[in-house]
Amino acid sequence: MSQEEPRAAAAATMASSSPARPLPHVLLVAGAFQSHVNPLLRLGRRLAAKGLLVTFTTALRAGIRLGPGDEDEIGPGRGTLRVEPLQGCGLWAPDDPRFRDSDDMARHVEAAGPAALADLIQRQADAGRPVTCVVANAFVPWALRAAGELGLPRGLLWIQSCALLSVYFHHVHALAAFPDLEADDAPGSVVTLPGLPELRADELRPLQIYAAEQDLWRQMLVADLGRAREAVSWVFVNTFDELERAAVEGLRNHDLPVVPVGPLLDPPDDVPSGASTTTDDNGCTKWLDAHPARSVVFVAFGSLVKIDSDEVAEIAAGLAATGRPFLWVLRDDNRATLSTSALAAVACSCGDGDRGKVVPWCPQGRVLSHAATGCFVTHCGWNSTAEALAAGVPVVASPRWSDQRINARFLVDAHRVGVRAPAPLRSDALRGRVDEVMGGPEAEAMALRAARWKAEARAAVQGGGSSDRGVQAFVDQLSDTTRGS
Repeated sequence: MSQEEPRAAAAATMASSSPARPLPHVLLVAGAFQSHVNPLLRLGRRLAAKGLLVTFTTALRAGIRLGPGDEDEIGPGRGTLRVEPLQGCGLWAPDDPRFRDSDDMARHVEAAGPAALADLIQRQADAGRPVTCVVANAFVPWALRAAGELGLPRGLLWIQSCALLSVYFHHVHALAAFPDLEADDAPGSVVTLPGLPELRADELRPLQIYAAEQDLWRQMLVADLGRAREAVSWVFVNTFDELERAAVEGLRNHDLPVVPVGPLLDPPDDVPSGASTTTDDNGCTKWLDAHPARSVVFVAFGSLVKIDSDEVAEIAAGLAATGRPFLWVLRDDNRATLSTSALAAVACSCGDGDRGKVVPWCPQGRVLSHAATGCFVTHCGWNSTAEALAAGVPVVASPRWSDQRINARFLVDAHRVGVRAPAPLRSDALRGRVDEVMGGPEAEAMALRAARWKAEARAAVQGGGSSDRGVQAFVDQLSDTTRGS
């Protein structure tokens, strides 16, 4: 036996007896809204699937749906995604009625969240899984401040479009001339930004930078973006390069470290957060299975848009007038405000249940991906916009506030996969727009363009796609840092 063989055996014994180096551990901090939780959880699954340890946290409140349990193995030899609600340090219990007011909730979590987050990070270290990096949604700037005080690298997840990020970033840093919307010539005012079409005053007015009643959220936005170039190492955006390449490059030219990682969606064959195909989709899949391809009108306005009794009655009448089968998500909080006549209109429009189905919730991604879905009547929130593009479904766009008008502009004018409808919706307009999308002279061309975006979106997140490369680069950077520590 050579002298080298005993040395090699001894080295192998020492290596096997030494403690394994911990996986890079990413802590994800979400705002307590379902539309904030979903994209960050999906990013967490992507990171865990690439071998990282991921812990997801939020100030849990009643009604928030989470996917995995306390610990969820992603795959053999892969990482782990864990869920630990933010708690203690004076945070309200999930069923506290004060959580119902979003401003009160934001102020409370701003005050109590940093101590609770520091406590959570300490518990991770005590358990032998020290946090390597913190990634937070926009609109929870306290989480990034708390992580910075602990000396941890930080990332920001922007859950809306890169176009909107560009608008806000240019406004916060005074990088472009924005119109005075109170001026006499405001209706004709426009702003021009790199990589974006000219944006009109009516598309800017609903944004947080202008809305007087949104001062709290404007302050958080300024806190997130005001020092983003210095405070965060990664700005992950729920988009993909092929969709918003010019906007992405425009921000990188201002040294903002933008990393497209979207669309952050559940794969069509996955069970959405909190749902299962057999017990919690309100019978939607079975109902859709009974209808021909591209025949169903799907109507949903997200988790925040409020509609009154009059609009509900108009939507019901418009859907009935189309003569097409429809699936309509009417949340319980919207249904609770309905008048007797509006409820009667909904019941009449549904008939015996074959023509129409009304549910309080559904797995939206799966519904959009179902072959029977032929048209999506939407408020154009970014999650819904991304899901429509990824599913290849043409839209009837009825935007309300925030970024929804800008998203509608891209869907209708830039990508040409839908038509505009007024807000609030009226029955004649809804019937006419649905007919235009599903049977009009441009219907087939819209469907073909939507199908092309579906292919682009799926390619982006598959192995080697543009978004997958962004996620992999982040994973490699953290892994290199952990090995070097």
